[in-house]
Amino acid sequence: MKICTLNKIAACGTDRLGAAYTVTDEMAGAAGVLVRSAAMHDMDLPDTLLGIARAGAGVNNIPIDKCSEQGVVVFNTPGANANAVKELVLAGLFLASRKVVDGIAWAQTLKGEGDAVGKLVEKGKSAYAGPEILGKKLGVIGLGAIGVLVANAAVALGMDVYGYDPYLSVDAAWKLSRHIHHANTLDEIYAECDYITVHVPLVPDTKGMLNEAAFAAMKDGVRVLNFSRAGLVDSDAMLAALASGKVAAYVVDFPTDEMLGVANVVAIPHLGASTPESEDNCAVMAANQLKAYLEDGNIINSVNFPDVNVPRAGDLRICVLHRNIPNMLAQISLLVSACGVNIASMTNKSRKDLAYTLLDVEGTVADDVEAKIAAIDGIIRVRVL
Repeated sequence: MKICTLNKIAACGTDRLGAAYTVTDEMAGAAGVLVRSAAMHDMDLPDTLLGIARAGAGVNNIPIDKCSEQGVVVFNTPGANANAVKELVLAGLFLASRKVVDGIAWAQTLKGEGDAVGKLVEKGKSAYAGPEILGKKLGVIGLGAIGVLVANAAVALGMDVYGYDPYLSVDAAWKLSRHIHHANTLDEIYAECDYITVHVPLVPDTKGMLNEAAFAAMKDGVRVLNFSRAGLVDSDAMLAALASGKVAAYVVDFPTDEMLGVANVVAIPHLGASTPESEDNCAVMAANQLKAYLEDGNIINSVNFPDVNVPRAGDLRICVLHRNIPNMLAQISLLVSACGVNIASMTNKSRKDLAYTLLDVEGTVADDVEAKIAAIDGIIRVRVL
């Protein structure tokens, strides 16, 4: 089976695929794709393509709607790079406070001053002073894999942490320190916190969420960290807030032209997940998920179809991607039963307009069953494994 890698994927990931797979950089004829940051929106997706695994969390570089229409399952790797990002966010807290970057740049200008460097440093260092984070209030917007780690670490550093996430999962809630305040609204975060860090995906509802109204609701001198996506922040509003002093510092891992060279902006070149450990974790997780789907039809961490991960319970497995519309299960199961095979197990889950059904059957499936199921109105893709 052919797997196309659009970026360099760590060998510890591709090695997980095994001898039955051929790893190549050619898209034609590929059953799966492993990708990191390569832009796929203008690519032609071959009819053979079954799954795309993103070695990372964000999937803005993948045409999700197009993939859904073609029956291509898209995976990401939530949590695989969480610790790497968390560590850089913690660095960002200190960079937002102590003007370390500006101070280092200034120190370099003293080269050539000889024995006077020490006196010049003592004379000029006051320009780069800043507050400690101990006892300050930190607002964490978004308590997913990264947000939870950031919140807990900040508590350990002595900060008073407020967390906001209207979609907080049960698993995430269990991992949160009991010392974290649960904020019921964003306005509570804005009104209370000296530092605010945002950890939510960039979707239509979150685009530009940190805007003029949000900044107006924040404390004067707030320090903002963005290690999620540049588009979460309204650039014009941020520039105005920086100029007025409403925002004392902005640390961002996604530099844009308008933010470069601006006073009190620390622009980091997207280093959040740039650690060898993170790249290895993402590669292994992406490869495992892609392999599980190609070989057994199990969907784990998909961003477009529902997750269905069950052990096999029969001789063959029929995998059906379809629209989430009435009477689909009855039509599928009736057709399969009519072929003289026993359905040992059937699992169905839906996600908005899309659904996925797995049927484990006992016996031999006729050659035309796949085509018959595919002919049902609302079926997107059928495989027999």
